[in-house]
Amino acid sequence: MSNETDKKKVVIAGGGTAGWMTATAIASIFHRVVDVVLIESDAIGTVGVGEATIPTLIRYLDQIGLDEAEVMQQTNATFKLGIAFENWREEEHRYFHSFGITGKDHWTAGFQHFWKRGLNMEIAKDYGTYCLELMTAEHNRFAHIENLGLHYAFHIDATALAVYLRSRAESQGVRRQEGRIAEVNQKENGDISSITLDNGSQVDGDLFVDCTGFRALLIGKTLGVGYEDWSHWLPCDSAYTVQTESIGPPRPYTRAIAHKNGWRWEIPLQHRTGNGLIFSSRFMAKDAAREKLLADVKGRTITEPQFIPFKTGIREKHWHRNCVAIGLSSGFLEPLESTSIHLIQRSIFRFMRMLPLRELVQSEIDEYNQQTRVEWDPIRDFIILHYKLTNRNDSEFWNYVRTMEVPEALSHRMKLFSDSGRVFREGDELFGENSWIQVMLGQGIMPADHHPIADVMSEKEVRVFLEHIENNVKRTVDRLPSHEAYIANYCRAKVPA
Repeated sequence: MSNETDKKKVVIAGGGTAGWMTATAIASIFHRVVDVVLIESDAIGTVGVGEATIPTLIRYLDQIGLDEAEVMQQTNATFKLGIAFENWREEEHRYFHSFGITGKDHWTAGFQHFWKRGLNMEIAKDYGTYCLELMTAEHNRFAHIENLGLHYAFHIDATALAVYLRSRAESQGVRRQEGRIAEVNQKENGDISSITLDNGSQVDGDLFVDCTGFRALLIGKTLGVGYEDWSHWLPCDSAYTVQTESIGPPRPYTRAIAHKNGWRWEIPLQHRTGNGLIFSSRFMAKDAAREKLLADVKGRTITEPQFIPFKTGIREKHWHRNCVAIGLSSGFLEPLESTSIHLIQRSIFRFMRMLPLRELVQSEIDEYNQQTRVEWDPIRDFIILHYKLTNRNDSEFWNYVRTMEVPEALSHRMKLFSDSGRVFREGDELFGENSWIQVMLGQGIMPADHHPIADVMSEKEVRVFLEHIENNVKRTVDRLPSHEAYIANYCRAKVPA
């Protein structure tokens, strides 16, 4: 199918991170058999969230042939080794959810069981002491370590990423069509046939990708696919964002700082800091949220605060007829664990694996929707976990989330860990066992027991085992350069004066 007239025409409605990530990926792989058009209006702004990422983005860059250092330079990026959670269990308490692995597992049981035995013996230190990524982050260091490999992600300017990807996509043949969407036209069978723009031009296509954000103009407004509301579990429904000048070297981690009615983030880039305050409008007034954000941020503000309303939940179908929803049009989970860009990426790869170059096949569409739902539910539960496991009782908001009913699968995970220290990852779900362990320990669950394999070791063997891991971590951290120095040598951005 190399003839231009035989190409399948994919129309992407909307730009931003979701639109240009989709366009770049499809064009880089399928440029010989697919023609891609992206509709975007300069008059419509993008939400621009998603500046903190998780390690899966590295795979996206690799799969479509992008150079990491170049992407980081073009987007003022810094490295990210995890998230520091402050005031979540209770005020003045802090813990760290790092990427990577803590300690050393046995095939019968995870490291947490040996650590718990050591804790009972009063010789084990804090769980994070045995994690390379965590200790590297706490010492503000970073480097690509050959044959060892830190698990890392990026803090990235999402708007700059979209600009960079647009350039890449257009160089691979993607055509950008300027204009606002005035009407979405349908065939007699209900499929989308074309999109009419406000200037009267019409864009025809075979497949349509809805990247129109919360508006969901194609999948929601036109095709009528419903939305499953999760706000009874995740009641935060609003955000204010603002950018500030940097006041010090960038940390290789995100800060998530809880307040009485939600939380706020600090994301350090090379040239500035991204800030945001998430809150529930049921418990906090909009003006009060804006004032709190401006009172709490550090550094001079360089943008006006932007208000973003949202509703946590998921589209009932992500692929319906000849339309696939990617990005905010498919659903939204607040950015507590930096999953927004990951979910975009996963949708893109899933769509590309099932891309129909001939007729649509309903069984493939059903499989796409099923895989998407299976992926979203555990991520939703992981975010709920941060709210449910808290000792805070200083506001109506925290009293609500602390006492709310949660999904049965989440209740089971918490009870299993509390009783036995056991955690099991199901299938290909995003967050591994170590992520669940770090957050459950950090939020206050201490297992009542440990696996009997830990009792096979003598007290001396347990001591030597823990000290060996701790010393290896310390030696590795000590030989790393500072995060700031490594960025300067690896990917310093060309920041305008």
